[in-house]
Amino acid sequence: MTVELISVGTELLLGNIVNTNAQYLAEECALLGLTMYNQTVVGDNPRRLSDAVRTALDRSDIIILTGGLGPTEDDLTKEICAEVMGCPLAEDSHTRDRISDYFKNSGVKEIPGNNWKQAMVPEGALVLDNDNGTAPGLILVKGGKRAILLPGPPDELIPLFVGQVRPYLQKLRPEVIVSQMVKICGVGESRVEEELLDLIDRQANPTIATYAKTGEVHVRITASASTEETAMKLIKPVVKEIKRRMGMAVYTTKAEETLEMSVVRLLKKFELTLATAESCTGGLAAGRIVNVAGASDVFHQGFVTYSNKAKRKLLDVSKSTLKKYGAVSKETAREMAVGGAFAADSDLCVAITGIAGPDGGTEEKPVGLVYIACCLGDKVTVERYQFKGNRAKVREQSVVRALDLVRRTVLESQK
Repeated sequence: MTVELISVGTELLLGNIVNTNAQYLAEECALLGLTMYNQTVVGDNPRRLSDAVRTALDRSDIIILTGGLGPTEDDLTKEICAEVMGCPLAEDSHTRDRISDYFKNSGVKEIPGNNWKQAMVPEGALVLDNDNGTAPGLILVKGGKRAILLPGPPDELIPLFVGQVRPYLQKLRPEVIVSQMVKICGVGESRVEEELLDLIDRQANPTIATYAKTGEVHVRITASASTEETAMKLIKPVVKEIKRRMGMAVYTTKAEETLEMSVVRLLKKFELTLATAESCTGGLAAGRIVNVAGASDVFHQGFVTYSNKAKRKLLDVSKSTLKKYGAVSKETAREMAVGGAFAADSDLCVAITGIAGPDGGTEEKPVGLVYIACCLGDKVTVERYQFKGNRAKVREQSVVRALDLVRRTVLESQK
């Protein structure tokens, strides 16, 4: 069964906003075992939108359109789809009542007249109630083809998809599709593929797909079967083999668990506390940690020591070390980690110092050079990296490697 995405909006076409909806829906469709060959972005133009819908319906079983369901004149997705699929519009009293209630609950006394446009729905369409906005989702069926229309705002689209569209699509498939993720950190995509190449080459059911992320590689194992239990039986031995081959580089097999979540989980498990000491990352590592619910149980303090003076004052990095080796050095990183653990009275401290660029690099110390140190007790591990990319990319990669170093330090301490 093939599915196609059509993202509607001139702001998407011109790059004014990032198309996160397409990324989300593509991943969800893959999890459902739907085949996707095409995605389209089209502006708010009736003729071009009509052409895109006709083309998509000709070559795909299901099309999912996002955006263009608002109350303004340039919101034409519903009208165009209804015209193409031959479904005249009629007012839906249930949707009209919901729009009225939405505005009343929002404290609006006079409802703008153009909002009643959203109560007009194609005859025979399945209406999906939107609890987070005024535009309902819609499912149109004609000649075995299906068009699913969803509002553009992610906080409306995602709940609609999870609560109503996903179950609808699952019922269309005779088989159950089950996936499990294996998340790997500290190993590049080419190395992961090399280690798993024989498994990938002979895949049938389950299938194996790798996805490169910043500093990480995610491996998705997907199986289809008559029941979820049967599908999981197909997946488990593959997951076990991947974990055996990749060893400590695997940090979780839960799709929803992030690297920072795994770090917090390990710290809680072994009753350890953490501090961060950051220079070039400016608090990004601490931010990732405190974004995890329950981090307060294990995270003591974050130091942002951008200047040499701050490194000396807050982390007790010696003046002689800074003078002899410089702020970006393994010696300074080591002293930052030790000083941070002492100052925060924590079991561990991870320190990051580097040159994020675009300026400040030299032949000896080029842009992208980063030292990361982790202190646990009397042991201090320092790692040197030479990252590529712009300032934001260097900082992001530094944080990922720092979190992974904390994770590995904790695991090695328990051997």
